[in-house]
Amino acid sequence: MLNPKRTKFKKLQKGRIKKNLNYKSNELKFGHYGIKALEKGYITAKQIEATRRTITNTMKRSGKVWIRIFPAIPITKKPIEVRMGKGKGNVHSWICKVQGGKVLFEVSGNNSYLIIKALHKAINKLPISTKLIIMK
Repeated sequence: MLNPKRTKFKKLQKGRIKKNLNYKSNELKFGHYGIKALEKGYITAKQIEATRRTITNTMKRSGKVWIRIFPAIPITKKPIEVRMGKGKGNVHSWICKVQGGKVLFEVSGNNSYLIIKALHKAINKLPISTKLIIMK
C-alpha cells in the first residue's frame, strides 16, 4: 500500500479540509480520461489501492494509469480495551485530504469502451462522490 518513506513528524493531527474548490489540479494533465472529486473528504491508502487494482484489472493492463493523490497524513488508533490517557496511539493507517474538483486518477489507452467501464467500476470503490471526465 501507499505510505511515505519518511516524515518530519511521526504523528500528526488530521486537520480540516478547506471548503472552497481545488483549482490547481482540476484538469487532466497526463491521460485522456479521469476521475474527479465532487466533494471534500478523506481517502485512505487502502481505498486508493483498491481503485487502482480495479482499473488495471478491468483494462487488462492495456493502458496507463496515473494516481494524482498520495496519502501522507498518518491516522493513529489506540488498541482495543485500553484505558484513557497514556498518550497518542500508534499509526494505524494513512489518508489523503481531497478537496472538491481535484482529479484523483487519470487513464490513457486505445480501447475507450474498456477504460470507461473500468473507471465506472473504480468510482464505486471511493467514499466520496466523483464523476468521470474526458479530455475534449
